[in-house]
Amino acid sequence: MPYADLHVHTTRSDGSLERGEVPAVANEYGVSVVALTDHDRLQPVAEPVVEREGVTIINGIELRVEVDEDNANASADGRRGGQRVDLLGYGVEQTSDLESLVERIQINRIERGRAIVENVEDRLGIELLVTVDDGFGRPHVARAIDAHPETEYDYEGAFDDLIGNDGPCFVPRDIPTFDHGQAVLADACSLVGLAHPLRYPDPEAALALTADLEAVERWYPYTTDVDHSLVEEALERHDLFPTGGSDAHETELGIAGLSRAAYQRLSLSEE
Repeated sequence: MPYADLHVHTTRSDGSLERGEVPAVANEYGVSVVALTDHDRLQPVAEPVVEREGVTIINGIELRVEVDEDNANASADGRRGGQRVDLLGYGVEQTSDLESLVERIQINRIERGRAIVENVEDRLGIELLVTVDDGFGRPHVARAIDAHPETEYDYEGAFDDLIGNDGPCFVPRDIPTFDHGQAVLADACSLVGLAHPLRYPDPEAALALTADLEAVERWYPYTTDVDHSLVEEALERHDLFPTGGSDAHETELGIAGLSRAAYQRLSLSEE
């Protein structure tokens, strides 16, 4: 079981765990350190790191950004980005720039969430009993579709056939550029890295962005066997810290993460 799970979501975005439940669940799974990295949302604490019930809780964030093709870092063969990626910020100290950025994102998230819900309701002829507020994301819609007695879709089917990126009910959202998001996070966080690099359409171009970052997520529960050689090359080329986490949206922690020794090298907290 990993010592540190540095990629966990709560009900502040699209996770199932309440923030207050995290220490008990971490203890249940033998995880000593948890980073709360809710999507585009700040935690309700000012301290970068706190101790709760024998568990170290790191104040984090997962921020989606878009790579500007004109300004993206070139990969080894000259290709450039042009895709959306997620940045993980650890040890967040809330700055005015970060608060302002998150506020704008949340307003757009609510508008986009309402549009997706309306699209699904119109297409299926049902009413989804969901509340669209701060932290709302597509998993909330998928869960509501799965739970509705008049639909034939489960959670995965909702994404595959309705609200996925190519689905008939999908609505894109406005997100910051990589340059802007990285700069804001670098000013507010102890460490900024690239999340799940092998999940993107062009992993090589995504990993080229780590030239401007400090870390990359090395340990992650990919659903299929993947070749980690690109990540290993980026770690060495850019002298990055390897991070890891389960990307937990449900109630199980420690599916992936770091050993104690690997976590201590990050210097996110004193032990």
